[in-house]
Amino acid sequence: MHYLPNILTLSRIALVVVFTIALALDGTPSELRDAVSGGWFSPLGAGACVALWAFVVGAVTDFFDGHLARKWGVVTDFGKLIDPLADKILVGAAFVYLSSVGVCPFWITILIIFREFLVTGLRQLAAARGHIMAADWCGKWKTGFQLAYCIACMVHLSYGGNLPEPLCSMSIGAGGEWTRGIFLAGAVLLTLWSGVNYCIQARKFL
Repeated sequence: MHYLPNILTLSRIALVVVFTIALALDGTPSELRDAVSGGWFSPLGAGACVALWAFVVGAVTDFFDGHLARKWGVVTDFGKLIDPLADKILVGAAFVYLSSVGVCPFWITILIIFREFLVTGLRQLAAARGHIMAADWCGKWKTGFQLAYCIACMVHLSYGGNLPEPLCSMSIGAGGEWTRGIFLAGAVLLTLWSGVNYCIQARKFL
């Protein structure tokens, strides 16, 4: 059982593979973009639904692996390395997909990926000097908003008008746009803030 947190972390990487293959087999980006521009969404195929649920399960494992590792006292160096890496791969894959179908602006995806590379580099630099830069509340909230935005967009694309009320109203039209807009704004602001915060922490190493 003590290996379960690391197994959950590795499963998140495996789910990214499932996510990518499911979308690759489901249709071309141009077809998806036409569906997005129509304003009303119907199921885009089984692949989009499989990708959605693979992402949801991956997001759930993101909470449980760290929680169980701390609860059981089995935090390992392997887990400290792979857990944030798995998060970055999962979120990065989702944002690249959403940008490719015209849902998320490319500059936001570039900003998010750039921040992840920057923070990873700063952490490695600090670790080389014997200093551990732990994740703070801002980074955790950032990840939460990113996951929420990605899930809301993929639900919108995969099910859309076929959802029961009130989920349909939250996915289609102004209500859905407001929901996704709030999640995206929070993700962007927290991405910027947490990136600046890490730079301030690492200023002694720069």
